[in-house]
Amino acid sequence: MSDVRDPGAPEPGASPVSGARRWLVLAAVSAGLLLISVDMTVLYTALPTLSSDLGASASERLWIINAYPLVMAGLLLGAGTLGDRVGHKRMYLVGLVLFGAASLAAAYAASPAVLVAARAFLAVGAAAMMPATLSLIRVTFEDERERGIAIGVWGTMAMVGAAIGPIVGGALLEFFWWGSVFLVNVPIVLAALVLAAVVAPGGSGGSDRPWDVVASAQVMVGLVGVVYAIKELTGPEPSAVAVVVAALAAVGGLWSFVRRQRGQAHPLIDFSLFRDPRILVGVLAAGMAMFALAGVQLVLTQRLQLVLGFTPLQAGTTVAAMALGSLPVGVVVGALLHRVGTRPMIVAGLATSALGTVVVAVASAAPLAWTVAGLLVIGAGTAAAMTAASAAIVGNAPAHRAGMAASVEEVSYELGSLSGVAVLGSLMAAVYTRTVVLPAGAPPWAAEGMDEARAAAGELDSGGSAELLDAAARAFDNGYLATLVIAAGVLLVSAVFALLHGRGRRDGAPAAAPGQEGQVNNEMRFCE
Repeated sequence: MSDVRDPGAPEPGASPVSGARRWLVLAAVSAGLLLISVDMTVLYTALPTLSSDLGASASERLWIINAYPLVMAGLLLGAGTLGDRVGHKRMYLVGLVLFGAASLAAAYAASPAVLVAARAFLAVGAAAMMPATLSLIRVTFEDERERGIAIGVWGTMAMVGAAIGPIVGGALLEFFWWGSVFLVNVPIVLAALVLAAVVAPGGSGGSDRPWDVVASAQVMVGLVGVVYAIKELTGPEPSAVAVVVAALAAVGGLWSFVRRQRGQAHPLIDFSLFRDPRILVGVLAAGMAMFALAGVQLVLTQRLQLVLGFTPLQAGTTVAAMALGSLPVGVVVGALLHRVGTRPMIVAGLATSALGTVVVAVASAAPLAWTVAGLLVIGAGTAAAMTAASAAIVGNAPAHRAGMAASVEEVSYELGSLSGVAVLGSLMAAVYTRTVVLPAGAPPWAAEGMDEARAAAGELDSGGSAELLDAAARAFDNGYLATLVIAAGVLLVSAVFALLHGRGRRDGAPAAAPGQEGQVNNEMRFCE
């Protein structure tokens, strides 16, 4: 007897969800997803303040940001499988508890090392929650149109959370200490915990799918190696030994992960999924949209504060224009996908985001209104691309791989965000270090970053201080413009790839599993 289960059917032991309760389930999982996304970017505006208070170095600042998406990306695939085994409601509730506890630990961290550890602990809770959010939506919404709207809301929450993270951080720093950006999570966790416990459909899961801890560790080692190699290569004084060790760890971890997956009866990733161009394009679009979003937010919020002198709240309010641009788009796109198709929406969304990024780059010497306009365009484009990508991945996976497809989708989000911060953040720092021309009398360590230059300026007389800050600002802007150009180029190339790859294949029903040709879930049809 086949163990294949329709991904839209309730979990074993679950009860059907009807009436307004469905939308309460959506509210409960949206709150969790919003928390996960906000914590991805909330430190962008808080980073200068907490760096000063904790005495964090440039390397420690990078890991304070990267520990969260890095650990989460490494655990997501295993967490999705564990949810299939123990039940997605249970995973979501456990994830909320872990997230709340980690938020308390991060809020009262006494050193950069403790904060990095707390951020990693936050990622454990987020990894438990994130696959369960989409799985619970699939279980709860049986009507095709309602499910499309719910997935649109789901995708929009991811985008909005990432976009409002900086403004949340900025607003809290206006009145409280930097730990408040984590402490604010606790009441939201408690509310989502109560709501999900009452309204979310339960289920015992299935014991037929093992949880591969080894594979999760392998992929995490590989990702840590990749990020550390990038950080070291773009640092002011790269160490050849560190780069080689990190590269070996990356290659070894990822190679062993791929090899293990090919020999597993229940792999965390079935790489044959990527033979479907619709799924491949969706994964690429999701990753590249988050790559640009995270990178642009990081460099822009830093420039607004360190170069233009904005307060954290002012910087966060400016960057939140992305959220305003995305709010209506995700739901509208979700409602139109069955008519327009996923590929045109992905191409249009990525191209629109690229255009917005160019506008933000050109507007660096223009009035702030032009930057805000560019951010609105980026938000609209990213929301369209992410919503269509979600539908392309989940809607075109065969029924027996639906849970795996959801995990792959979420990993693409996290890897996109992680690589955007690591690559674009490191690129900006590298360009700054290599182009800054320190005036006479300035300490050499002012070349390490804009934060260090500002600290060094406080030790000089007024003339020397102004000269150093001017030189640092010019170098910072060199890096800022370079990162925006790279981000726009990546989005444009991704749009062209999405347009051309697999054009002969039409979006339609998910592919059937071997021997399951008559049992394909044909709930979601998306035509090109």
